Amino acid sequence: MNSVKIAEMDWVTYRDTVGQGTCKILLPVGAIEQHGPHMSLNPDVLIPEHIACRVAERSGNMLVAPPIAYGYKSQVKSGGGNFFPGTTCVSGRALEEYAYDVILAFMAHGNREFIVLNGHYENSMFLVEAADRAVKHARLAGIEIKVVLLSYWDFINEATIEKVFPDGFSGWAVEHGGVLETSIMLKIHPDLVDMSKAVDIAPAEFPPYDVFPPDPSWVPSSGTLSSPAKATAEKGGWILDECIEKISRTFG
Repeated sequence: MNSVKIAEMDWVTYRDTVGQGTCKILLPVGAIEQHGPHMSLNPDVLIPEHIACRVAERSGNMLVAPPIAYGYKSQVKSGGGNFFPGTTCVSGRALEEYAYDVILAFMAHGNREFIVLNGHYENSMFLVEAADRAVKHARLAGIEIKVVLLSYWDFINEATIEKVFPDGFSGWAVEHGGVLETSIMLKIHPDLVDMSKAVDIAPAEFPPYDVFPPDPSWVPSSGTLSSPAKATAEKGGWILDECIEKISRTFG
């Protein structure tokens, strides 16, 4: 089967595939960020890339761009902060410019529709700005493009949440390194998860404000903001099946 990944195509095949401007480009955007002692640094990249590839395979009219791997600064109340070795982030300005330039580069190849698939909570508003600027830049050049921005977890409904979290759901913000991401990684990259190192903690609690410079004492020493102990590959399958089906149905 032909790959849906642009990076694995030769340039002639790519040119012929996108030349009419009808192919949709999926752009995964993630982060290199600690996810506890039990998991690799790159779930925020691997998860949206996996979803993008499965969606593109179903469509037959989509290609997956190489992911943007470095994301905006990890925040204390959603990613544990920048205190941990391995967490490697860029500024909001850098992420915005990078995404903006990538979209315009693909536009120059003839592509006109883009789906930016985010896997790192903190990226969102900088990707909004990149998309908005790219659309305006294209319009000034007499070209109409469309950019859709989504985060995969927004496609998970209440019924699935209840299945994955039968004891109660504490919210997406504290799911960093918890059941959600760990379950998905157990499904798609079990070699990058070691559950013997998982730290079982209560969900983190934070005051209703932020402080700068950030206070490391707010963050559990494991780096996770909730417990991954009840993560399973089966739960990861439930989550992925729903996200892939809904994204495919909406944009395929």
